[in-house]
Order: sequence, then C-alpha cells, then structure tokens
Amino acid sequence: MRTIQQVAVLGAGVMGATIAAHLANAGLDVLLLDMVPRDVKEKDPKDRNRLALGALKGLEKMKPAALFLKETIGRIQAGNFDDDMVKLKQCDWVIEVVIENMDIKKSLFTEKVAPNMTEGAILSTNTSGLSVNELAECLPEPLRKNFLVTHFFNPPRYMRLMEIVPCQYTDPKVTQYISDFISKRLGKGIVNAKDTANFIANRIGVFSMFNSMHHMVEMDFTVEQVDAVGGPAIGRPKSAAFRTADLVGLDTLAHVANNSYDSLPDDEKRETFKVPEFLNQMIEQGLLGNKSKSGFYKKTKVDGKKAIFYYDYKTAAYVPLEKPKFPSLKAVKMVDDPAQRVKMVVQGKDQAAEFGWRNLRDTLIYSFNRIPEIADDIINIDNGMKWGFNWELGPFETLDAIGVAYFVKRAEEDGIEVPEKLKKIKSFYKFEAGKELYYDVLTEQYQEITGNPEHVKLSSLKKSGALVEKTANCSIVDLGDGVFGVEFHSKMNAVTGDILQMVQKAIKRAEKEGIGVVLANQGTNFSVGANLMMLAVSIAEGELDDINMMVRGFQKAMMAIKYSKVPVVAAPFNLSLGGGCEMALHADAINAYAETYMGLVEMGVGLLPAGGGTKEMCLRAVKLAEQTGTDVTPFIFKNFQNIGMAKVSMSADQLYDLGYMREGDSVTMNIDNLISDAKKKVIAL
Repeated sequence: MRTIQQVAVLGAGVMGATIAAHLANAGLDVLLLDMVPRDVKEKDPKDRNRLALGALKGLEKMKPAALFLKETIGRIQAGNFDDDMVKLKQCDWVIEVVIENMDIKKSLFTEKVAPNMTEGAILSTNTSGLSVNELAECLPEPLRKNFLVTHFFNPPRYMRLMEIVPCQYTDPKVTQYISDFISKRLGKGIVNAKDTANFIANRIGVFSMFNSMHHMVEMDFTVEQVDAVGGPAIGRPKSAAFRTADLVGLDTLAHVANNSYDSLPDDEKRETFKVPEFLNQMIEQGLLGNKSKSGFYKKTKVDGKKAIFYYDYKTAAYVPLEKPKFPSLKAVKMVDDPAQRVKMVVQGKDQAAEFGWRNLRDTLIYSFNRIPEIADDIINIDNGMKWGFNWELGPFETLDAIGVAYFVKRAEEDGIEVPEKLKKIKSFYKFEAGKELYYDVLTEQYQEITGNPEHVKLSSLKKSGALVEKTANCSIVDLGDGVFGVEFHSKMNAVTGDILQMVQKAIKRAEKEGIGVVLANQGTNFSVGANLMMLAVSIAEGELDDINMMVRGFQKAMMAIKYSKVPVVAAPFNLSLGGGCEMALHADAINAYAETYMGLVEMGVGLLPAGGGTKEMCLRAVKLAEQTGTDVTPFIFKNFQNIGMAKVSMSADQLYDLGYMREGDSVTMNIDNLISDAKKKVIAL
C-alpha cells in the first residue's frame, strides 16, 4: 500500500475547506480544487481558482479555528477542476466533497477523476447518505477496489467520528489501511458502517431529535424545556436537541430527515422522520440556526443588554428564556457520573422525567432494531453516537445504565412493542475474568472487546488488577514495563492535596521498582488547576498558614517531578490550566493531545502562579538566550506577558511558540493513543 503524503480535496465549500485544513494540521500536503466560477473573464489563475482561494481566506478567519496554526495554510494549494485535475496523478488519496447529488458526483468521477487517478491511489467520497455501491458502478473496475466512503463530521478538526463505508468491490486491505491511517494520523474514532441511508450517527441522532419534536408537541413542552431535559441530564451534550439543530443548520437537518424518509420505506419508524410543519415554516422564513443568527434560539439585545429568546412553535414568535425548573433535573445537577444521572432522571416523577423517559425509550428501541441493518454490533453504534453527536453514553451503554430488565418492563407497561431479543439480555457490557465483554446481538453470545493495543483504557487496567494505590481524587496505576501512571479523578480534575501526595508516592515507587511515571487521566480535561474555591475560603477567613501549607505542598510536589531520578512524562489534553500546566512544565517531557488548551491563567482571577510555573518560564527564557547568544530580556518579557495576559494555547502546536513545549516534546493526534505514546516516551528517556 502506498504511503499517503499528498491528498486532494474536491470541493471547496465549508466542509471541503475544513477537511483540507485538518489534513494540513496532520502535516499532509493538500490540493484543494473547485469549479471555475461561471463569471470568469480572464485566464488569470487567481480568477479561475477564485472559489478555492476564497475558501482558504475563509479558513484564516474561521472561529472556532479550523487550523492548529495560521501558517499551516501554506500546506494547502488551491486550484480548479478544469486546469488542475491532472495533478491528481501525484496524489495518494483523493476525497470528493461536492454537493450531495448523485448525478453531479457521478459526472465528476467519470469525466474528471477516474482519468487522472494513479494506480494504487485511494478515492473516497464524503457523502453523508448517498449509496456508495451506486456511486461505485460509474467507476472503472480497477478503481472500484480502492473506493469507499470516508464520512467526516462537521467541524472536521473537532468532531472525532469517522464513518467508514466500503462498497461491495472495496479491497478489505484498503479499508483497513485507510482506517488505520485516519485513526492515527488524523486522530479520528473509526466506526464501520453499512451502505444505508445516513449511515449510523445521523440515522439515530436525527431520529432522536425528531422524536423529541413529536413528544414536545404531545406533552405541550417548549423548545427550552426539551433542551433542559435532553442535555447532560440524560447523558447528552449541553447543546441538547434544539441547540444542536441550530449548530447543524435547520435546512441540513431537514435534508437528512427527508433523505431517511424517502430512502427507508420499510423503516418501522419512518413517520418520525417526517419534517414537522413548524420546522418547514422556519426554513421557509430563513430561520436556519446559527448561520442565519436565528433558529430555535436567537440572541438579541433588550435595553442594551444581551438576551436569548427561543422559538415558540405554537405562535411562530420568539419569547424570552424562562429557565425551567424541574425537581428531577435539580436532583442530578451535581452528579458527575452520566450513568447515574440517566438512571435518576428516568426514575423521576415529574414531567421532565417522563419526557426524558419517552425520548430514551423510543431512541433505544430504535437503535436496537438497527442491528444488523446499519452495523453488526453495539460497539460501532455506541461509538458513533458518542463521537458524532457528543453523547456521553451510547444507546446500549444507556440501556445498561437504566437497567435492561427495568427498561423492558416499563416500556411494555407503556404499551410499546419490545423486541423479543432485547427481553433475553441482562446487560450489553460486562467485565469478566479480566476481560471486557460485549453482547453480540447476532450470535446472542458475549464476545471479548478486542481493541488496538495502543489504546490504553485506565478503567479496564484497574479492573484487571493494575490499581496500585487509590485515594478519593487520585490513583496510581501500573501501566506495565515498569511505568506507573498517576491518574487524577477529582471534580474537573482540580489539583488537590491528595493528588500532590500521590504524585510524590508514584515517583518514589518508580524510583525503587520501575523506570518512570506518566501523569495522565481520561476525564473530560487533564486539569483545570488548583481548587480555587478552597483558596478563596482560606483568604476570606485569613487562614494564611493554611495558604502557606497549600503553596508549599504544591511546590514540593513540583520539585519531586522536576528532580525525579526516573523520567516523568506529562500527557495533557483539552483544558490543562494553572496547576495542571505547572505539572507539565516540571515534567521531563510533554506528550500532548493535539487539542490541548494550556496556560498559566491565575492572573485572570487576580492571583500569581504559585507552583513554580513562573520560575520554569524564567529558566526557559535564560536557556533560549544562552542558545542564541542574545539578551535574555525579550524572552523573559514574552513569557511573562503570556502569564500576565493569562494566555491559553488553542492547540498543542501553539505550545511551542508559547514556550510551554520544547524540542523533544511531542503531539498525539488520536487521544486514545495518548497514554501509550507518553509511556513510550518514558521508556525512550
């Protein structure tokens, strides 16, 4: 299989441009092509490449940023379909991202793409719902074996899901190769889908959203009330149903629903995909969501102050937010475990709990009935929903959280038809004899979950006997090969006293029994820093001795990291702020996830970093001055300006310029590989 170094993206719309940006983020050379504008009058390449060049300009201004670094755009070359298709011969992978129209795609493939593809190159389509097998029929036979769907989710930089759908001719080796490449190089979570309308995530996600709309009308709920229930309370993202719809675009949402309705005549819940009249009216009026600044929600100003209104589908007018309060939702507000939240809400007694139950009930049964239609196993469906729609729990993990027996009994009491196979199942996942198992619906047997050995899962390791020591907020885990992991699991992974003590214990243990330590965890964020609430209380009460002890304890732990006799590698990801940043700064090396937002932010709340972060940045400035033979002042000024402005990186790549990462530090694109890569770095050191 040829190595992928040069990639062509055909179509420079928002999706095509942002896919090109993420390929460039991964260090690939990208050719971005689009049509020659119809009104072109000159032979000037700039005019003929206007659409692709305009897309590149759009990338530079895009928020949230599609590029890790602004200069990364230099890896993308703009062109057009008429003049530059011959350049496909130099490409190892060609991705088609033109309009969702079968005839247009076929025409592009037959007239322009196929004649210019080189032997061994991979061709993929980013279609979100058209048949890959029908598209394959227009391709010459040798190219069909290298053709498949690679469906990115929007925005490609931030959404982990990659749905891979081979056609009936695709060489399995090609499918495996591109899956491995996309996983490691682009950082995507791979889900194997089938050639069905809207594949996995959009099929179930859009069903759940439209099911919410139907129950909203039945129960006389408002848009705001639905989102209050349909978010974190039941294991869904904060954007819930209608804020998600605004993000996606109401016209796009309706298009996906219509595609399901038209393409699935035998679907038992086909009518759910019928677009409600109020949604059609909103689209006709141009209320398309965030892109039109008005959708199910609208931001405006009232008496000079910012205000948010929601759409009242009964009156077709916007009304102020009312902040609905339900006892069942209040009860779970401080519960961290999503499984516990779901269970508590479902068993609640108010209208919010009833709404949550109905939407979950219908969505989970619908998901179960999709095996083997859209996927052969529950893992692909669960991962698809977590990575594509940011659900905290997949459908089958949710069933386990509720309790399958309870779910079946209550659904039947509602008069709902429950699949016979579902009635036989006790749980979909279990841990037995040191192995993680999942229930295979097709064979009706439990099978071992076999994953990539580089995807370290701390929860599984601990169940397998690798837990060395544990406190309320921290664990020491044996990662194997003499490497110990320090895992934080406090609220938001804030740095607490017992975490600082466990860091020192892990280092001492590694110095006696092992070869090194990895500072890592698998929470939502690496660490938001010290617990400032405790500090604020101590300040308010004048407990200066307590503050002194707190600061000394932190500094002592940082010195233990810095002067350890064995290598200590930090593996930060997502928010890595304040004390979390200081831990990384004192480590021998950093192996960061590509999406790492790190900085010393204490000045933002009127404090100075106290764990030694300022000292580390000062030492780094001195080293840079020594290396360059110049005055240290500009380096110190730059570093302290970053601290003074509480500057945070917007990607791991930015950490080098900020001085938080140095030569020898590294970036991992796939977060599942993060701990494994950090462990390899410990061994190498």
